[in-house]
Amino acid sequence: MAARLVFATRPSALARWQTRWVISALQAAHPGLECEERVITTQGDKILDKPLPEIGGKGLFTLELESELLAGSVQCAVHSLKDLPVENPAGLTLGCIPARAEVRDVLISREGFTLASLPAGALVGTSSPRRAAQIRAARPDVKTASLRGNVDTRLRKALSEQYDAIILAGAGLTRLGLAEHVTEWLELDVMLPAPGQGALAVQCRADDPETLARLAALEDPATRRAVTAERAFLLGLGGGCSVPVAAYARVQPLTGDLHLDGLAADPHGDQVIRVSGTGADALELGQRLSLAALVRGAVDFLGLR
Repeated sequence: MAARLVFATRPSALARWQTRWVISALQAAHPGLECEERVITTQGDKILDKPLPEIGGKGLFTLELESELLAGSVQCAVHSLKDLPVENPAGLTLGCIPARAEVRDVLISREGFTLASLPAGALVGTSSPRRAAQIRAARPDVKTASLRGNVDTRLRKALSEQYDAIILAGAGLTRLGLAEHVTEWLELDVMLPAPGQGALAVQCRADDPETLARLAALEDPATRRAVTAERAFLLGLGGGCSVPVAAYARVQPLTGDLHLDGLAADPHGDQVIRVSGTGADALELGQRLSLAALVRGAVDFLGLR
């Protein structure tokens, strides 16, 4: 019997694209491998009229997929790593993290506004406390409002008169062939990305050695190290999607060490704490910089006292 993997996937166009990309890459690495998609609608896909922090956070997009994995009805689930909670449920692991794509966020405006040229009082749509805080820090005179839905839905809202601009992850737009709608790519000193942004993760059971062996073909060690540092930083600052935290790490080509930039902000963007550092150990680096952010005052507005 031919080897076969069943993938759980959410129904959005981006989730399907990401799952099919992983399947294609795996089949190229393992000729003869049969793969099947099983579409699962999560609570996060169903509840679109409330901000994520109000309805349970990132886990609402993963719980049903993880239940199918643990039950053994599927072998894999592909996630945008930035949307995956920092702690895996018992029995599950990240089988592989492929090479990372674009990490920057983008601004989309039907009027062609950039962040600098948005008029005072403009309304910017985003469902992310991280993005909202950094927007308010850069432009205290603009307003932000919740923006939920998949990429297609958010893009449609951006092109209506509901918002003057919206902020999205550039990786999703690029993957879906929608980068033509980007008005401005936001540089990292203006909008530091979410931990894990631009990276995919394939989740599987920890006790499934055959699947783990197949997924190893897609593993990118440099991306794994970088996102491990970023997610350790996030975990040290509370770990939830209601926390305005950003982080971006990359491997230094000459030394092989990691350099991590981290950010924690109060929800209104009035106080933004930036930290940076270098180290060889990803977990230690993320933990060290999260502690540095707490010592510098992040503990006061992240509710960790």
